[in-house]
Amino acid sequence: MTAGQHDASTSAIGYLYQVNWCLLELLRKAPNRPDSAISLELYDDVSWEENGTPQELLQTKHHLKSNIGLSDKDADIWKTIQVWMDVANPKDPYGPQLVLVSTSIAKDGSAAFALRKDSRDTAKALQLLEQAAKTSKSESTQKVRERYLTLTEAERRVFVSRITVVDGEVSAQDLDDELAQLLYYTLPLGHEKLFLAQLWHWWAQVSLDMLNRNRRSVSAREARQFIGDLRSQFNDDNLPTMVEIADVDEDTVVPIYDSRPFVHQLRWVACNTTNLRKAIVDYHRAITQTTEWLTEDLIGLHELQRFEDNLRDEWSRAWADMREDLGSDADEATKIEVGKKLLRKLRDSTFITVRERYNDQFFSRGKRHELADRGDIGWHPDFQTRLEALLSKVTTAQA
Repeated sequence: MTAGQHDASTSAIGYLYQVNWCLLELLRKAPNRPDSAISLELYDDVSWEENGTPQELLQTKHHLKSNIGLSDKDADIWKTIQVWMDVANPKDPYGPQLVLVSTSIAKDGSAAFALRKDSRDTAKALQLLEQAAKTSKSESTQKVRERYLTLTEAERRVFVSRITVVDGEVSAQDLDDELAQLLYYTLPLGHEKLFLAQLWHWWAQVSLDMLNRNRRSVSAREARQFIGDLRSQFNDDNLPTMVEIADVDEDTVVPIYDSRPFVHQLRWVACNTTNLRKAIVDYHRAITQTTEWLTEDLIGLHELQRFEDNLRDEWSRAWADMREDLGSDADEATKIEVGKKLLRKLRDSTFITVRERYNDQFFSRGKRHELADRGDIGWHPDFQTRLEALLSKVTTAQA
């Protein structure tokens, strides 16, 4: 087998281009189609629909070299016609509009050139396609050309009148720059790349859901809502969540922190396994999120310090109440019970936030575990004594 014999990179780039170009198409057309939704591989490569009815079917063709011209006998033209003859009833004058999107340039004087919006001449395109269908020697397009010629002249006119060619479209490597220009007035200054990365991340999840048939489409309104929400996370009173729960592999993360002091603290109040694992994930997300925010210069150390001070203050008040109610002769079962109540009370507390509008609760929960890991706060009434014993045991083992 020779190198590259089974190289599928060109096909892979084509599929990736289709998926990512779909986002560009959505954002470009959304202002004029607020009631429409876009989909992937539902009716065609990409398609627009309203109330469940397809309005526009789009075929995307990506070429690494854009100077490859789009001519009347090209496989791109006839393979696209074949798809539309299969899925879009070429005889229906009221069928969805058909759009061929290509990174190639339509050759001057070609049918594709005559089907562009700015040089449209449907009669000429009909003539050129018929000529190509009759004279091409390509075996790969022979069947579709023969099928096309079985249509009557009137049927071909109906079919071709629904077709538009968008040539010279942006290439795969330039999609990011095109998206940045499209969102120029939306991008947060100094955090443009991070914003775009967050947007692509959302789109990757949405696209996967569409391809897996977990969702049908994405509406223009949903995209607008997401971008508005994402932009608001970069305001002074908010922050973006950059470590989503879906990004964390619980089975990988839990063993890493299993012997940490905050995990011992959870076990001392008999925290159940499910919540203990979730607490570890919260801790991991919180410390990773903190690093991400600092790296992106989205937050200052003084803000994080103030947040921790507020969490400690909140804990100290609840701790004092617990100690007051506990009494001096409490047995171990009672200590576990009150410690567990304290843990649950603060776990569900939403009063303390790192910024006024940032309310993703994993961060507060995770930071409390980080404070418990340092021994600043705890749950069991005897947590300080137990932490000292734990530290002594570790020190002895290392000596």
